[in-house]
Amino acid sequence: MSARYTLLVGTKNWSSWSLRPYLALRATGVPFEEEVIPLRRDTTTPALKSRSPSSRVPVLDIEESGATYRVWDSLAICETLAERHPDAALWPKDRKVRATARAFAAEMHSGFSDLRSQLSMDFARRVSPPALSEETRNQIARIIESWSGALAESGGPYLFGPFSIADCMYAPVVSRFRTYGISLPTTAEAYASRIFALPAMRDWGEAARREVEAGFA
Repeated sequence: MSARYTLLVGTKNWSSWSLRPYLALRATGVPFEEEVIPLRRDTTTPALKSRSPSSRVPVLDIEESGATYRVWDSLAICETLAERHPDAALWPKDRKVRATARAFAAEMHSGFSDLRSQLSMDFARRVSPPALSEETRNQIARIIESWSGALAESGGPYLFGPFSIADCMYAPVVSRFRTYGISLPTTAEAYASRIFALPAMRDWGEAARREVEAGFA
């Protein structure tokens, strides 16, 4: 399907929601343009209002047949890419496995609010963790349990075998665990290392480091 894609993302060191569809788009193998809106600045709100229906990132602009339309929200963008590029197999082929993978993605999309609050994404830095609340510790345990169970069932290397949207949704959590030095059991640590080894993840990390070095994040 021929189309021109432009992905609007936020500051890469901070924008966990932007990382998810970026990884999915890279996994399709199709070319795309990228625009970064700096976050936490006086210019951020007006810039977002002019480009995003929700005044948030990410947004995917799809130019096709002389017209452009927009998709916003990380999971909606990922679903759109899976539909438009079935050969990329962004969801597992087996119906039952696909349903579980969707449940994993949705749980990440709507849950883990305490973890998000206490361990915000700071991709390029390594910092000491705050005193974790019981809720955050329970959410970390839930994630590790989910990863371990999925990997045992699928055999890896990713949560449901081949790389999928479920992995995209958890990639920011992988970065949070590394940033704050959260100890992981062997299976979860090996999975995190495989996510970090993805070329797209390395490229995102390098861009985040440049932002920090330049004082933008």
